[in-house]
Amino acid sequence: MTGTARTVAEAARHSTPHTPARPTTERPSARFDPQVLRARWLQVASEDPATVARARAEGVDFTLAAGRVWETDEHVYLPLVATHLRGDSVERDLLTFALSPDHVATAQPTRHYPIFDKAIARMRRTPRLTLSSYGIMYALVYALNEAAERVIHHASDLLEEMSDEIEEATLGYDRRGREIGVTDMQGTIARMNRAEEIVSSTQESQLSLARAARHLRSEIADTDPVLAGLVETLVADIDGVKEHASFEHDKVRYLQQAIMTSLDVKQNQIVKVFTIITAVFLPPTLITSFYGMNFTHMPELEWTLGFPWIVLVTLVAAVIPLAYIKRRGWLR
Repeated sequence: MTGTARTVAEAARHSTPHTPARPTTERPSARFDPQVLRARWLQVASEDPATVARARAEGVDFTLAAGRVWETDEHVYLPLVATHLRGDSVERDLLTFALSPDHVATAQPTRHYPIFDKAIARMRRTPRLTLSSYGIMYALVYALNEAAERVIHHASDLLEEMSDEIEEATLGYDRRGREIGVTDMQGTIARMNRAEEIVSSTQESQLSLARAARHLRSEIADTDPVLAGLVETLVADIDGVKEHASFEHDKVRYLQQAIMTSLDVKQNQIVKVFTIITAVFLPPTLITSFYGMNFTHMPELEWTLGFPWIVLVTLVAAVIPLAYIKRRGWLR
């Protein structure tokens, strides 16, 4: 200890000679204790009969929830939908929380659920969260919300990767100047539909997270103002991710509509071309059908200029509808 620090310590000791030392009741909050966390948080693997039986022995029966919010004398059962990334794929899991003032239990797909690693890291940084089941519940919902936000960013990145293809589809031509048809856009449309599914799943996840956060807020009430403030911030964050998901969903719908409109325009142009061709060649076809009939007397066959005259009439019959179509602007 330096001289200055020793002086300050001695001055503090002599200035309060009769003040007893304060009990170290807050010491557990100064460091992260895994034993405390395990005592308050019970992780139940849904497919593991042993952990399910252990939970029932402690009064936690997840079958009571049956996919809905359910309250008993001791627990509040909250079903959640977790949407998260595993590599480049998006997965969706069904979880159930059982919350009581003494502990929180989670029914999850596996004993080690990777999403909750971030919750544990949060509790390591803020050890006081492990002192109550409500603090642990806050950290778990926080981790689920962060996982959902990463999914939304992943969907946004997918749309950005398709931006060039979407622009080409809107313009109707690729980089080589070739017209784009429905077959050319099947892959883009399939990936866009996948992005819409991802965003829709995230929206459902955020609804369940918001419901769980509101229940947590009501359970805390005024017992812990600091934790209540954290939960209020968490509710706002969940709503923010939900709004982001709604924005991305609207964006997907707009891009889908733009692509389908562009393809519809291309289809209409194709139909218009065939219609113009039919209109131009219908009169000449009608004339040639007359001379395909087996009549006994056809005076034009004996004319010296019969063939050139018929050819001229046929050309005129083709040019007249073409000129009319051009005048009406149907060739544009």
